[in-house]
Amino acid sequence: MAEQQQHSNNNHFPILFSFSVFSRPSSLPVGSGYEVLIQKFLSLYGDQIDIHRKFVIQLFSEEWGQYIDLPKSFVVAEKCKLRLVPLQMTMTPLGNLTPATTVFFCCDMQERFRPAIKYFGDIISVGQRLLQGARILGIPVIVSEQYPKGLGSTVQELDLTGVKLVIPKTKFSMVLPEVESALAEIPGVRSVVLFGVETHVCIQQTALDLIGRGLEVHIVADSTSSRSMMDRVFALERLARTGIIVTTSESILLQLVSDKDHPKFKEIQNIIKASAPESGLLSKV
Repeated sequence: MAEQQQHSNNNHFPILFSFSVFSRPSSLPVGSGYEVLIQKFLSLYGDQIDIHRKFVIQLFSEEWGQYIDLPKSFVVAEKCKLRLVPLQMTMTPLGNLTPATTVFFCCDMQERFRPAIKYFGDIISVGQRLLQGARILGIPVIVSEQYPKGLGSTVQELDLTGVKLVIPKTKFSMVLPEVESALAEIPGVRSVVLFGVETHVCIQQTALDLIGRGLEVHIVADSTSSRSMMDRVFALERLARTGIIVTTSESILLQLVSDKDHPKFKEIQNIIKASAPESGLLSKV
C-alpha cells in the first residue's frame, strides 16, 4: 500500500529488486535508466556483491514467464521485477573518471593533525588544488572531520565553499548514513576520489567500505599521509592489491577533463601549472 501511494504521489514505480536468494521491494522515478538501476542494486546489496565481477540485469517477462536480459537502453516505465545476475568473468577496475560520475571525499584534514602528520603542509597544498578542480568541474565534495570538538575544524587553507556536506564523525570510516544519503542524491555516481588522513586508518577504512558498496575508489597519493611513513606505505600497498587505484592529483585532474579542447581545460591547466610539491611522501620510511 505504501509503495502504491508513493507511486501515485511522486510518479515512482514499485520495483522488486532481487539478488541471489534476496528480494527487496523498493521504487524508482519514472525514466530511471540502467546506471540508476545498478546503483540501486549496490545500495541494497553492496555488502553481498563482488564488485570485480561483471553483471547483467534481467527483467521478469510476463509474456515468457521467465527473466530476460535487460538492454542498456531500458528505462523504468511501469511496475516490474528485476534481478542482478553475476557472470563468471572477473573484471579489473578500469579507472576511468568523468565529472558526472565522480565524487571527491576529503577526510579529516584538521588543524590538530598539523604537527603530527608527515608532510602535512604538502598534502594540504595538493588538497586545495583538488577542491579547486572540483569547483571548476562541478564535482560534489564530501568533507569529514574526526571529533572536531577535540581535534578542531578543517584547516583554513582548504576552501570548502560549495561543498555538498561537511560531517563530524567519531567512526574512522567516512561511510556514515548521512554520507550514504548524500551519495544516493547524486545520480550515476561510480567513482570516489579520496584524500586526507590518516592513510592507514580513516582513508583505508573508508576506501574498503566504498568498494564494498560497489564504488570505484581513487586514492590521491600526494594528498594522503599518516604520522608514520611505514604505516602510510603499507596501507597504500594493501589497498592497491584490493583493486583500489592509487594515483596522483595531476593525473586525476587531467583525466577528468580528458581533452585539451574541454571547455574547462585552461582553468585546470592553471591549477597544475606549478608541479605538486616534491615532498618526502615518496620515501619508504
